[in-house]
Amino acid sequence: MPDDSDPEANLEQWKSAMQEEHAEAISNPDPDETHQIEGVAQVTYRVTFDYDAEDDALERASTEEVDDLTDPELLSCACGVRGMTSEEAREHMAAAVEQA
Repeated sequence: MPDDSDPEANLEQWKSAMQEEHAEAISNPDPDETHQIEGVAQVTYRVTFDYDAEDDALERASTEEVDDLTDPELLSCACGVRGMTSEEAREHMAAAVEQA
């Protein structure tokens, strides 16, 4: 039974258990699942609007991409493993290929 009198120790214990589970999921992918790495990237645009006084509305006048598309720092696998670095994602995929 955990010692509820030390919340920091409980948190560290929980984090350690989660890290172990994460490492296990990366190195031992489920062979019955589909494995494909995915990530979410966001590109920033500057959007300008014109004001239409007659309709009291803003209408998009132009858009300008102000950032280049970059690869996301954290990746996921279609099998459900989330929050992987590029190195962890490569390890996960290599292990999945070995199992196939």
